[in-house]
Amino acid sequence: MIDISRKSWHKYFLFSSLYFSEGLQAALATVIIPIYLLDKGFSLPVATLVAGIGGAPWYLKFVFGPTIDYFYKLGKKPFIILGGLLGALSLFFLIFIDPLVFLIPFTLFLFLSHLGITYLDVSCDGWAIQISEEKERGKINGAMTAGLFSGIAVGTSVLASIAQVYGYGMSFLAGGSIILVLLIYPFLVQNVKVLKKRPKITSILTMEFKKRTTQLVAVFCALNGICLGILLFVIPLYMKTMLQMDIGQIGLITTIYPITLVIGSLFGGALADRWRRKIVLYIFISASIVFYPILIYASTWWIFALIYAACGFFDGGWNSSACALMMDVCNPEIGTTQYSILASISNFGEFGTGSISGSLVVLLGFGRMFLLSSWICGPALLVLYFIRPKKNDMY
Repeated sequence: MIDISRKSWHKYFLFSSLYFSEGLQAALATVIIPIYLLDKGFSLPVATLVAGIGGAPWYLKFVFGPTIDYFYKLGKKPFIILGGLLGALSLFFLIFIDPLVFLIPFTLFLFLSHLGITYLDVSCDGWAIQISEEKERGKINGAMTAGLFSGIAVGTSVLASIAQVYGYGMSFLAGGSIILVLLIYPFLVQNVKVLKKRPKITSILTMEFKKRTTQLVAVFCALNGICLGILLFVIPLYMKTMLQMDIGQIGLITTIYPITLVIGSLFGGALADRWRRKIVLYIFISASIVFYPILIYASTWWIFALIYAACGFFDGGWNSSACALMMDVCNPEIGTTQYSILASISNFGEFGTGSISGSLVVLLGFGRMFLLSSWICGPALLVLYFIRPKKNDMY
């Protein structure tokens, strides 16, 4: 068995590969499936609503985290393996369900796919908190974010091309198969069990969330999620409805964003360990305020692609630094539970806003939506200002 605690690169490879599988599933769920539903004849609000309901497990992570901490003797590895299997197998079932005839079962198996990958994600986060030192969490989160958006890049290009040439069912099959292959490495990794007795989850959690810093980080997480969620489904739909692109073109152009996001996450994660979290967050969020609204002024596909690439770079640096900040405030005894709550708050803002984004576009138009995503960054920066680190803290 591989001992990942001995060398850092084992940690980076493990966590980046697991997050790569998340990225594949995210590409299918947030880009390919909404376009699939539009091609089936569903309206824009219905397409985003189904995608948002399917993604509900991501803002219910606080339900799953405590179960992993409760069964502390099992460690994190079994939950990663079982979660990955559920995520992949649920994608396989989508191949055989026509949403025009069975929309509810289609949404259910989309939900189960998210549920499995959410368990994988929560377990992976708890494992990272358990075995990492504060001085390396920026780089670890950079590797995680890079893996996530590398998976999204592959998903939005390769899987979208498969959908265009061979049909959407084959793209679901390919995505699920790759996830199964990626489970081989964590299966070979030695399971790490640190705690000798079950932690008092409720009492420790209550104590942690009474802290002002934890409360402010939670508010920041919510605003962070809303900023990203406003554009989560809107960008692909904007390319589909306003720029008149097909699924293959959308997949190729959408790939630009995760590629630059990978670069930004590695860069931002390294800077977060060197310069501290808040400084990096100030820089990258401020840049996003500028670039989000100018997307609407792109008159050609290549100008849109350039601006979109810049947004990806800044979002990547922002995301890896924010995740490192969230890990810093977590108590290692209940790290899986506490981090899952903070992540749920962020994901609720992201997927909750994403699920109503189609309706918001109908009411406000694409231009106002791009402006709104920029405006929400202002309150996020304000909350970040009031998060005060202690003397030896990295944030």
